[in-house]
Amino acid sequence: MHILYLVGRELDYTRNSVLLRAFCRLGTVQVIGETRSGSLLLRIARVFFRALPYLLAQQYDLIFVGFYGHLLMLPVGILSRSPVLFDAFVSTYDTLCFDRGLFAPRSLPGRFAFWLDQTACRLADLVLLDTQPHADYFIRTFALSPDKVQCLPVGCNEGIFFPRPRVRHDNITRILYYSTYLPLHGVETVVRAAALLRAEPALHFRLIGTGQDYAQVRRLADELGLKNITFVPSVPLETLAAEIASADICLGGHFGRSDKARRVIPGKVYQILAMGRPLIATDTPANRGLLADGVTAYLCPQDNPEALAATILKLHRDAALREKLAVLGRTLYLEQCSEAVITEHLRRMISGMTGGRR
Repeated sequence: MHILYLVGRELDYTRNSVLLRAFCRLGTVQVIGETRSGSLLLRIARVFFRALPYLLAQQYDLIFVGFYGHLLMLPVGILSRSPVLFDAFVSTYDTLCFDRGLFAPRSLPGRFAFWLDQTACRLADLVLLDTQPHADYFIRTFALSPDKVQCLPVGCNEGIFFPRPRVRHDNITRILYYSTYLPLHGVETVVRAAALLRAEPALHFRLIGTGQDYAQVRRLADELGLKNITFVPSVPLETLAAEIASADICLGGHFGRSDKARRVIPGKVYQILAMGRPLIATDTPANRGLLADGVTAYLCPQDNPEALAATILKLHRDAALREKLAVLGRTLYLEQCSEAVITEHLRRMISGMTGGRR
């Protein structure tokens, strides 16, 4: 297989890097993308103009357009004569109009976002999404044929996220949550759960990251006078893996009350499962499609600090239960979400798209 691989977001973004490694196991890959951050529009423009000679040469069995590739799909879908696999991954329309609330759905930007999602998907031969609830949303909202949409879990980089020994030497139960503080992450819910548990001296929360809601979350913690939370700036992935290994309980989320939170499985869920750490996640259709409550994770209602606090306390008091979750969660990851599993799913998809060419 000769594959042209194009992405708009950074190449080391988890979804992009996992799929790139899978493609490299399946054939020869011409990669066009960037590792630097910065203006999304400029990055996409640079990727497109670098890709243009390859698109015009028409020498590839498959063209893959990864996250964020909605704008790339407009010219690629028109110019390509090879099958195009598009990883939609997120809805521009849902993100801008509902998840972040930046535009009204019927506004000009809202209408453009809807058109972009729909057109990008229709130009592709096959559309990838991460969960069945998310796929159902795209099919319903953008009037796509169910036959045109398939699901592939996000997974994680197993060269970074793998079981490691716990290296701490204290008697504190450390609860870890890391995020970019988007509304759907619901960090405020975690802070309010910490407030309910402030009388438990052996519990301490470690919140890693920065982002949109960071300032208001810090204000809330200050107003509540919480001493059981440590706020940590964003860290590299290797450091993040060490943080997960050192945590006694890991929070997967998403704890915010939004429809999008119900449709997607947070990337951190895969990372925590891969590292074999005890997991608490939200009770959503997407998470329930993967996780078994009380077996591979504990599931709490969205935006419910009381339920989250009660579950944290339950796991804090039962080390054997934490170990059971960790072991069964790791087994689940290997059976359903590993890079080997993702590669095999991808192989079958592209074999169907390209008529079995190898």
